[in-house]
Amino acid sequence: MNDQKKRVKDHHERTDLTGEHKLGDAGQMILAILFIGVWLSDAFIFKYSIGLNEYISLAVRLPVGVALLILSGYLAWTSMNIVFSEVRSEPVVIRDRVYKYIRHPMYVSEILLYLGLLLINLSIIAAIVWLAAIVFLYFICRYEEKLLLARFGTDYEQYMCEVPMWIPGFKRRKKF
Repeated sequence: MNDQKKRVKDHHERTDLTGEHKLGDAGQMILAILFIGVWLSDAFIFKYSIGLNEYISLAVRLPVGVALLILSGYLAWTSMNIVFSEVRSEPVVIRDRVYKYIRHPMYVSEILLYLGLLLINLSIIAAIVWLAAIVFLYFICRYEEKLLLARFGTDYEQYMCEVPMWIPGFKRRKKF
């Protein structure tokens, strides 16, 4: 198998990857469709819960929202490229680039994507879906971390102590 085919091989078949929750992809897709549907319909059609837009200027919301969308895209692109661009002969705990600062940059990118859209057009109903997505992603992260702990043991536990789950600077306390 040449390198190109090796790189694009279905990630579900790769033995160098640890795995994910069986409902992770479907849950993320459902929440994404729900969020976008609610956000678009509330922001541009029904305008039911967008009253906060009157109190915070678009001149403030738009640049911050766009910055979050750019950061989201960077995290998604970088983390996907790090994890899926090469097949590793030996499975390892990935600790370079964005994984040096946060353990789950793919999920953080999803959270920032929704937040960026929320800032561009504030919708309380969409914010509730965003919070539900955060809770869902938290449980997916915890599930996947159990798999990683089972596979890598103290190496991943040390990584968890050194690198925060989602927010740089918020490190986990060491177990005594």
